[in-house]
Amino acid sequence: MVMKPMAKIAIYSILSVAAVLWLLPVLWVVISALKTNSDLYSFPPKLWPDPVTFEHFKAAFKKGDFGLYFMNSTIVTISSTLLLLLINSMAGFALAKYRFRGSSIILIAVISTLMIPIEVIMIPIFKVLSALGLYNSLLAIIIPPAATPTGVFLMRQYLLTVPDELLEAARMDGAGEWKIYWSIILPIAKPILAVLAIFSFMWRWDDFVWPLIAISDPSKYTIQLALSNFIGEYNVDWGSLLAMSVITMLPVLIVFMVFQRYFVSGMITSGMKG
Repeated sequence: MVMKPMAKIAIYSILSVAAVLWLLPVLWVVISALKTNSDLYSFPPKLWPDPVTFEHFKAAFKKGDFGLYFMNSTIVTISSTLLLLLINSMAGFALAKYRFRGSSIILIAVISTLMIPIEVIMIPIFKVLSALGLYNSLLAIIIPPAATPTGVFLMRQYLLTVPDELLEAARMDGAGEWKIYWSIILPIAKPILAVLAIFSFMWRWDDFVWPLIAISDPSKYTIQLALSNFIGEYNVDWGSLLAMSVITMLPVLIVFMVFQRYFVSGMITSGMKG
């Protein structure tokens, strides 16, 4: 069905307005971070900083030691994302392409865990990490989210679209299972891997509750925990908080821009076949 020009214009107009409304809070944070203290607290608020200043960014880095926290978050996010992609892709490959007794039960069990709130399993995970001596280390943040039921399910759904004949031909040519996984499955699965990479990066980068539980040493804080340092008992350093909030948004934006061409195709294809 061909869409009429007027209908197409109306849809694009609605989507454009929605996008602008969604971006307004983000733009306001960026603009506010560039204001002086007098403009930041002025009423009525100014729509544009005059003059533009970067003092809040400088003050935040001096006060908050954000170089260390930024590095901690980078290590945690990248390590956790790579581990998630490896484990979820291997599990999805096994559930999609191997026929073995109990595979359906395993899939149902994996999907069923989606109904369990994360708050319910935080205490058991904390006790396990403490018993292993991982409490108050970056590994305590990296390892628990290494495998997710959502990632396993999306990977399995996507790999169901890969013809079995392709894998059988590779086996006839002498390729082992690891060779098939590394040389065939991973290149074909780039779109869904990009989707999982974006989701994992966002979840790990923005995570606050679990690092707050698993980390007590300030030198191992992630950037989200460091942001809370600007919130005191009686006042809030809004200038530094806004400046660092702008900085924390940049990595997620960059990752999305890099992988965006795979994002839509991965999300669509992962639900084509069950």
